[in-house]
Amino acid sequence: MVKMRCHSEPCASRNPCLSTTMDFDPTSHPHRRFNPLLNEYILVSPHRAKRPWLGQTEALPPTNLREYDPQCYLCPGNTRSGGHANPTYDHTYTFENDFAALLPGPGPAPPIAAHPLLKSEPVHGGCDVLLFHPRHDLTLSRLSLSDIGHIIEEWIAIYVRRSAQEGIKYVQIFENKGAMMGCSNPHPHGQVWSLSEVPSIPATELASLANYAETETASSDAPRGPGGKPCMLCEYAHVELNSAEEDGRVVVKNEHWVAVVPWWATWPFEILMLPYKRHISSINDLTSEEKTAWADILSKVTIRYDNLFSCMFAYSMGIHQSPTLGEDGVAHLHLHFSPPLLRSATVRKFLVGFELMAQAQRDLTAEQAAARLRALPEVHFMSSAAQ
Repeated sequence: MVKMRCHSEPCASRNPCLSTTMDFDPTSHPHRRFNPLLNEYILVSPHRAKRPWLGQTEALPPTNLREYDPQCYLCPGNTRSGGHANPTYDHTYTFENDFAALLPGPGPAPPIAAHPLLKSEPVHGGCDVLLFHPRHDLTLSRLSLSDIGHIIEEWIAIYVRRSAQEGIKYVQIFENKGAMMGCSNPHPHGQVWSLSEVPSIPATELASLANYAETETASSDAPRGPGGKPCMLCEYAHVELNSAEEDGRVVVKNEHWVAVVPWWATWPFEILMLPYKRHISSINDLTSEEKTAWADILSKVTIRYDNLFSCMFAYSMGIHQSPTLGEDGVAHLHLHFSPPLLRSATVRKFLVGFELMAQAQRDLTAEQAAARLRALPEVHFMSSAAQ
């Protein structure tokens, strides 16, 4: 336990301490944790988890979807809302988004700003939709490892193809699962947005990784980054893997990958997933064994998510890596899972008020969240083996 002492004696406070010495309990006492990737703090208020909830509740996500839905614009053979027909695909299928957020370019430049505070600049690129499987009712958590392997191979293919496109500086692979995370169709799918500029969040992460490589000294035998310099995420994985399990944040690991609730987690059951045996810049650098292990840990994490509240657990997932193929930079491949559910299948966390105006905040500690996820079975609650 960490000792906390008064700064002065006698205490000048109008509410004097009950004792000049007290033990710090991370499950009871408010504190701040530092996020070295985004260079910001998060407020942890574990005592607030006991407060009653009279706020908004969500509808339970459906678990009885059809295997094929004739009204779904992503099912095999159906016509999409943009008028294009899907083939009768048998594993994955990728197409350019019919309502893309980015357009091919370069486009016209905006007019010169009337004031430096009104700056804008053009951006172009492309948006792909990757259908994970022809079955309408399945998600990553219920796909076979070979099916997840097809998805990984398609992620790599899109990353390589878009990286080679002239003017593209960043490729973002992500998945939104569940209506509460903005997913407009329950058919299992993800997206890839490729841009002519590096977006703000990955740019901040890359700057933090570069600063760490130049200013820190490796303090462990963790793998090193380019030029033998320390890699923040290699170091962090080493720290987590060597922590005591009873108070640790590791949820699951295998021969090549580890999934943790990070020390600085914002979302209640947030997960950071990364390879830990060697420094890997992008998904294109993975060996066949590392890809097989990736499919395994993706399955185990998403099954645990669904089992937590016996529902189709909502989340946003994103892959962060080298902005494009072939960049020999400081990036270390990792995935972020940001799930909103807090107490049950119907109660979610909202980023409002203090979080929007001041600083991110959470109630459940990262260690408590990891322990709950770690204890869950690896058989999906809807599987016949779990009945």
